Amino acid sequence: MTDQPGEQWPHRLVVVEGPIGVGKTTLTRMLAAAVGGESLLEEFEENPFLERFYKDPRSGAFPTQLFFLFQRARQLQELRQQDMFAPIRIADYLLEKDRLFARITLDDEEYALYEQVYGRMSVDAPHPDLVVFLQAPVDVLMDRIARRARPYEKYIQREYLQKLSDAYTRFFHQYTASPLLIVNAAEIDPTSDSRDFEELFAAIRRTQRGRHYFNPVKS
Repeated sequence: MTDQPGEQWPHRLVVVEGPIGVGKTTLTRMLAAAVGGESLLEEFEENPFLERFYKDPRSGAFPTQLFFLFQRARQLQELRQQDMFAPIRIADYLLEKDRLFARITLDDEEYALYEQVYGRMSVDAPHPDLVVFLQAPVDVLMDRIARRARPYEKYIQREYLQKLSDAYTRFFHQYTASPLLIVNAAEIDPTSDSRDFEELFAAIRRTQRGRHYFNPVKS
């Protein structure tokens, strides 16, 4: 099931978003492979502060957040500098999510400093043709995080994951910058079930404007 770029597949840049554990990075890779495009991935394993943050959020939040901000800004600037004939891309993050994480992890003084840094960077992020927001209850996220067994993620607290999920929900409730597909991923797993993937792929392909909901239920 591979579309030819520019023919059946209508999007040049799709962003897959959602809280930790929902499967956005794996889905991003699968979509890119299916349409013959490139994946633009958050390189979380390169962040030397991430494990410290999960162990001790109070001491690790600020350097973790700045590292991700600089990393994401660099990637998106490089993307902007490439020519208009670049291939289809599927990304696993919006730049705006950086501020979402910062607001729930930093104290007021740190966030004020973060905002100064963010404001001076003037990143001209490319505009997605479609954003796919994956949602799932915290119990499902915790289970998926446990099953993939990344060593540093064993320190993730349920309370933090709940705050993050709530922040994502509020953010996308108000989001209007791009067409948006909100996906209930509680009962499906398109990253391991081919039928789930094919159904979601079809929904992504046909969503080209407005706000839509994809709410599949397993039989």
